[in-house]
Amino acid sequence: MFAESKLLFKLWLKNPLKIGAVAVSSPELASAMARQIPVGDGYVVELGGGTGPVTRAILAAGTQPERLVVVERDPTLYRLLCERYPNVRVILGDAMHLQSLLKREGITPVKAVVSSLPLLSMKKAVQYRIGAQAFAALEPGAPFIQFTYGLFSPLPRRRLGVQGGVQDRVLQNLPPASVWLYHKPERPGGRPHHPASHHGLRRAG
Repeated sequence: MFAESKLLFKLWLKNPLKIGAVAVSSPELASAMARQIPVGDGYVVELGGGTGPVTRAILAAGTQPERLVVVERDPTLYRLLCERYPNVRVILGDAMHLQSLLKREGITPVKAVVSSLPLLSMKKAVQYRIGAQAFAALEPGAPFIQFTYGLFSPLPRRRLGVQGGVQDRVLQNLPPASVWLYHKPERPGGRPHHPASHHGLRRAG
């Protein structure tokens, strides 16, 4: 983990606006995010794979490698992910263009989006664009899972027309982090898509 954090810090120094984190997510945080993924068929799409701690946790939680897609825009981290996870489809690209990236690869249906992107440090327009792209790709009611170190919602819920809140607080992470779960309400008569093994708030650590 030290070597991975050192790599992230080096990349951050080169381009602090492009690399959002200077430390690797802890195993506890990665597992807390992976727990929110629902069971069933469909692809899991990870945004901002970084050095791969969340990728590792998603696979450990039971997602098959061929059903996991990781989107990473930094070329160095993209190559690292390709080497570490040769059976996972890793895409070099920007989450702001998620729909076209997934369409190009024939990725459908998507049962969950798991994001480690530093949304709170981005402009509101970018937050909205990424959220809109993700929910356009997701199946109705499927979750958008996001962690943040901040106190506020990383996504503009009202503007996107989605519901969401904190599902987990990971105190063992440095700094402590919150895992947010969002979904777009289904039409009347539809049933919301709940996580497989996690209902309500719990604290890790």
